[in-house]
Amino acid sequence: MPCVRPVLCLIVVALAPLVTAQDQKKGAARFVLPDNVERIADLVYAKYADRALRLDLYLPKPRPSSPVPAIITIRGGGWRSGDKQGFARIAAGLASKGLAAACIEYRVLPDVTIRDAVNDTKAAVRWVRAEGKRYGIRTDALGAIGGSAGGHLVALLGTSSKVAALEGSGGNTGVSSRVQAVVAMAPVVDFVAMSKARQESGGGVVRSIFGEDISTAKLLSPVMHLDKDSAPMLLIHSNADKTVPFAQSQEMLEHAKKAGVPAELVTIEGAPHAFWNAPQWSADTVERSAKFFHSVLDR
Repeated sequence: MPCVRPVLCLIVVALAPLVTAQDQKKGAARFVLPDNVERIADLVYAKYADRALRLDLYLPKPRPSSPVPAIITIRGGGWRSGDKQGFARIAAGLASKGLAAACIEYRVLPDVTIRDAVNDTKAAVRWVRAEGKRYGIRTDALGAIGGSAGGHLVALLGTSSKVAALEGSGGNTGVSSRVQAVVAMAPVVDFVAMSKARQESGGGVVRSIFGEDISTAKLLSPVMHLDKDSAPMLLIHSNADKTVPFAQSQEMLEHAKKAGVPAELVTIEGAPHAFWNAPQWSADTVERSAKFFHSVLDR
């Protein structure tokens, strides 16, 4: 399928995943489910004419006597690759700390557009809210965590619950897709600023934005939707990131503060883009994220 959105397609090329789908599958094969975590695999959360989308649900084991908050976990992959196993470790880590976690698959380029991937994440939230009670989930306390492309998608979940144009038709129409807390790691939050930065760098990666592309870029930029009702947000980003500029998280933090949204930026010194996959940062990332989610959602 040819690209009809030059600005988005060229940014996607620039953000080609550092971890390939094959590498993610190898990592998933090495993953061992902790003894204190239960996994319910392949639950269908969205249906389209030609496809059903699935998620794996990770739950504390044994199940708590009271309902627990749930976190939608969204892997990266440049909106082009990966599967629901990509964030299995993070999902299981959160479940081991008393949270439910839904690790989702979503449709990818070039078969669909980024907007379709956004629709999928919205459908995932709606499914968890509609079906969560049967799994011991507090459906009024939902969060989302993602990295890179997944960071963009969860940041959009946290800011665009009022944007009907992004809801899609994956199922559970009429159920809210709003989340109450977000952890966005190395997220793209402003496609317009991202494209300008890459043009000015002399790399020629992104062509000029014009016409309909500007409108689409803004629609898909989380920073454009920030208001006082946006979800509290924890941003985690390496100041040495060569894929998504650290300035993207700085911009999000600045706009969140202006809107009166609780937000914090944690700087990971000298780390690679996908620091959450590296042993020296992965455990701390899960620990920090779980504490943030509990602080916001356990109310």
